[in-house]
Amino acid sequence: MTISIVVPAYNEARGLPATLASIQRAAAAFDARGWPHELIVCDNNSSDGTGDIARAAGATVVFEPINQISRARNAGAARASGDWLVFVDADSHPSPELFADAADAIAGGRCLAGGATVAIDSADRLGRAVVGVWNAISRSLRLAAGSFIFCDATAFREVGGFSLEFYATEELDLFKRLKRLAGDRGRTIVILHAHPLVTSDRKARLYTKRELAAGVFKSALTFGRAVKNRDDCYMWYDGRRE
Repeated sequence: MTISIVVPAYNEARGLPATLASIQRAAAAFDARGWPHELIVCDNNSSDGTGDIARAAGATVVFEPINQISRARNAGAARASGDWLVFVDADSHPSPELFADAADAIAGGRCLAGGATVAIDSADRLGRAVVGVWNAISRSLRLAAGSFIFCDATAFREVGGFSLEFYATEELDLFKRLKRLAGDRGRTIVILHAHPLVTSDRKARLYTKRELAAGVFKSALTFGRAVKNRDDCYMWYDGRRE
């Protein structure tokens, strides 16, 4: 079994070293099983030192000139040689225990893809409440947050990878297609929850509540069409970071 860990990164120079260090520590769970792994960072047209930092950390770096999360994830996956793909966002910090849980699911033989519940590194009550609601939806509907996804590489390519129609929520669209494939193949989709993925609360810190609410309401009022418009997904693309 071989594992390819893919990190899409746009202007992540400030936080990327800590993320890559946490991924490398967590990957000891794959080493313990004798599973070779590779780390791939897709530099999604960054204007900072994202690519150089990733290379210095020992990652394979691919460049995607069109700034879109789906394209970045797909570009990383296209370079990957692993039997399984593990996608981790550049502002997230997986633990060895989470990777071990994913390895257990993979080794079981029935899992086609999966994700994990998330925990934000914040004491903000509203943020924690929103994350709690998402985690409940994720587990009940078997939809993974984009910050952590693991998937059979053959299945990922069979369903066409991440759709280029989406500038946000592309992971939800992917999992709808993976769930159909899993049903056809008699396999399962799992959402791990014993060891949640720790991810940044930076959107809550860098954008006002009005900006966040406007994004949610616009998506709802347009029945999801807003996530197919780059300008409406400015929180992912305006380059605002820590």
